[in-house]
Amino acid sequence: MATLDRSAAMVLDMIRLSGAPATNTLTPEQARTAYRAARAALSPEPPPLTDIRDLAAPGRNGAIPLRRYRDGANPAPRAGMVYYHGGGWVIGDLDTHDVVCRQIAQRTGAIVVAVDYRMGPEHKFPAAVEDAIDATAWIAANAADLGIDPHRLAIAGDSAGGNLAAVVAIDARDNHGPALALQALIYPSIAMSMTSPSQVEFAEGYGLTHETMIYFRTHYLRGPDDMQDWRAAPIRAAHHENLPPALIITAGFDPLRDEGEDYATTLVKSGVPVTLRRFPGQIHGFITMGRVIPEATEAINEIANAMAARGL
Repeated sequence: MATLDRSAAMVLDMIRLSGAPATNTLTPEQARTAYRAARAALSPEPPPLTDIRDLAAPGRNGAIPLRRYRDGANPAPRAGMVYYHGGGWVIGDLDTHDVVCRQIAQRTGAIVVAVDYRMGPEHKFPAAVEDAIDATAWIAANAADLGIDPHRLAIAGDSAGGNLAAVVAIDARDNHGPALALQALIYPSIAMSMTSPSQVEFAEGYGLTHETMIYFRTHYLRGPDDMQDWRAAPIRAAHHENLPPALIITAGFDPLRDEGEDYATTLVKSGVPVTLRRFPGQIHGFITMGRVIPEATEAINEIANAMAARGL
């Protein structure tokens, strides 16, 4: 039986002692403000990079804000990574995951482009999916201008962002999208059903609660029928063959643990190369908590190692 990591327990104690209201009791705007504050408190100091700039990609529904990260002076084209932030498709933005993107760019030497997709409840499903697909296609088409080698493009995301990365990979396969060399899925939301054993075991007391997941799902989806759509639950796709190699990171005390690991099994059975790394003592969201949780750095290193293994 795994033991809760001491630093993860410290984070949970900090949350309890703060007296902060549960996310599911807040309006979306209040929840976004609280999430920004929490990320600021738990993220390490942002590492300095050579070049960070805000951009925008044209999408079918308007401009999509992006942020491009590059470290080092070498002007030669390099590997690229498109990153979709977590936050239940309701909260989170370019700033909440700024440090993670900086860390990936610094650790890998790749150019990282973060996507600020539209979110619910103002923009219901499939708005986030469409923005993720459109932004990725634009980044691939403009790789040279961004300093990216188009043959060395990866995608990644955490939680809801991991869901979007999995969906983008399937859509790219089926609709002549960009050639993707890697999908890095960090404790991804994959199923929408919320019925796995880990969903039951860790429903309360470990940061991400069952009620908060219902809150996110309700604000994101248009109705119950959307739960059957593979673009919301990528494990429901018609098949999973011929997808990019995957790195899947899970946390042992995370309600999303089982569906992430079930997806790894599904991909392996479909012939997709998969590296699965469970952090046994960790909680959902830990990669953004590097100020307190040292294993956040190990997770960044896992991403870097997966990219290096694919020649990225």
